[in-house]
Amino acid sequence: MGEPRASRRALRLLQVGMGGWGRDWAWRVIPGVRTVKLVACVDLRPEALALARSQVGIPADRCFTSLEAAIEATKPDAVLVTTLLPGHVPVVRAALESGKHVLVEKPFARRVADARRLVELAARRKLVLMVSQNYRFFPAVREVARLVRERALGDLGQIWIDFRRYSPVGPDGPSAHHADEQPLLIDMSIHHFDLLRLILGKEATSASCYSWNPHWSAFSGPPTAVASIVFEGGLVVSYRGSWISAGPTTPWAGEWRMEFEGGEILWTSRGEDSGPAEVVIVQRRGQAPTTVATPAMKRVDRWATLAEFADAIRNHREPQSSGRDNLGTLALVSAVVESAGRRRPVSVRLR
Repeated sequence: MGEPRASRRALRLLQVGMGGWGRDWAWRVIPGVRTVKLVACVDLRPEALALARSQVGIPADRCFTSLEAAIEATKPDAVLVTTLLPGHVPVVRAALESGKHVLVEKPFARRVADARRLVELAARRKLVLMVSQNYRFFPAVREVARLVRERALGDLGQIWIDFRRYSPVGPDGPSAHHADEQPLLIDMSIHHFDLLRLILGKEATSASCYSWNPHWSAFSGPPTAVASIVFEGGLVVSYRGSWISAGPTTPWAGEWRMEFEGGEILWTSRGEDSGPAEVVIVQRRGQAPTTVATPAMKRVDRWATLAEFADAIRNHREPQSSGRDNLGTLALVSAVVESAGRRRPVSVRLR
């Protein structure tokens, strides 16, 4: 799978999906990872390709409206999928069937069954398939995961997570997420749910969620939600999120409060524009709170995601946040959305 370990040739990357977020990948992220080289881009819309040429500087002869034509012309090693969600499954499938490793933006797919079939296809072809869950790649997250793993405060009893943001319609009109069916849960809360799985090292078993949309919001679907999620072993997580909050803004990872047998941990992560907002505070019972140093990381956010993808290909290993691992996150999101729609608790189904 991939190149021999000794090779240090940059990974030849073809990007599919050149909307605003896709262009941000091409302009800011890919040039910041020296082990990767963007060789071409694909989009069905000529206007998106025109913006890629003018804003990102991609040559006209490296812009394609066909994935097959782009692969034939540029011979990439891997494909980065930054299309809107409906394009994820067909583009990932086509790339894998062409023998290319794939990094796909979250959410992986709409349905767990579709994602599982892609994971199985990648396994048969011995290809790396990774989902960009970029919130995993920040120092505070890694430190909290270590503290939980090493049981620094004993057994974990409960978790509270709060996410508060205000996302109004701007002068250029609504953003894509304003029209989503579940703009909070599918596009945003998925990050927090994925972090839960990483930090706990466990899968969720059931979820109960209530989401709603005040009449004065600019969203088509509910921008606010509360949820209770039960993990293996009986741990309960209380989650509250809002895209229309008038309260103090949280960092993008939200504000976490984790209650242990021997005290509590308060932490947050990921500030504005991919910058750090790393805070980990440990308070043991009967003692003053202590701010804990977070580990140094060479790269964070999407830069770390892309570097991890390239390294996994080079060293023939499964990456962090592989497609296989991400099935648990997708199953949890699907359960929360189903619960919100049915207004009753549901089980988390990995199959």
